[in-house]
Amino acid sequence: MSQREQLPNDTLSNDSPLPMHSGPARWVLVGFGFVFVALGGIGVVVPLLPTTPFLILAAACFARSSPRFYRWLLARPGVGPMIREWRETRTVPLRAKVQAVLLIVLVGGSSVVLFVGDPWARLVMGAGLLAVIVWLLSLPTKAGP
Repeated sequence: MSQREQLPNDTLSNDSPLPMHSGPARWVLVGFGFVFVALGGIGVVVPLLPTTPFLILAAACFARSSPRFYRWLLARPGVGPMIREWRETRTVPLRAKVQAVLLIVLVGGSSVVLFVGDPWARLVMGAGLLAVIVWLLSLPTKAGP
């Protein structure tokens, strides 16, 4: 591990409520973790694909399967602080909430209106989008800048 990737020992404490899996479940979680990292990476360059949720999911998979990959992800300068903040405070910055809601409304809403013909499918998809917005807005907002 390079100097930049070294983290304090308390980054993965033994009193973590996350169980460590073994056997096939471990490898499935590692695989999903890397899929989510890849999707998050694509989200950096594709404006309509979110990055943050995929990286948080990757961290959750790695935390349950591979301390090595979890530390690797936390050591990434643009990602680690965001994941640590979510883990420690379970808050979402106001700016991120506003951007997410706008993207859901613009992209999801326009997709439902323009590309879905069946009224029942529109209703179900619209309800799903609304549920995601309500859930997102129910998360605590980060105080301060």
